[in-house]
Amino acid sequence: MELVLVTPLLILVLLTVVAFGLLTDARLVVTDAAHQAARAASLARTDKDAHAQAERAADAALREAGASCTRPTVRLTTGKLAPGVTVTARVSCVADLGTLTHTGLPGHVTLTDTAFSAVDTFRSSP
Repeated sequence: MELVLVTPLLILVLLTVVAFGLLTDARLVVTDAAHQAARAASLARTDKDAHAQAERAADAALREAGASCTRPTVRLTTGKLAPGVTVTARVSCVADLGTLTHTGLPGHVTLTDTAFSAVDTFRSSP
């Protein structure tokens, strides 16, 4: 008799744990996308090229990971790509909670992370 009363509660707890795990995974995917964007930008030779490379790298990382993010944005600080400067990439995207957790929850969450990558100190100036 007690098992009949406790089972729905245990299932609810289990589903909540799974939903939080999926949310954590989505945040890790955005973290990886930020790292990929920063690295790609630090290898570019011009600011324009850096922005294009960073956006492509972030899009590819999110797509390959099967992220439920929509409309990813990449903000980049390049320091004119001078040797030794640090490139900063901030990737943000909006994830639908229903798609992310596979539960049909209403609403959405914005996932954001920032990564840094140094420009090689021994390369020639752009």
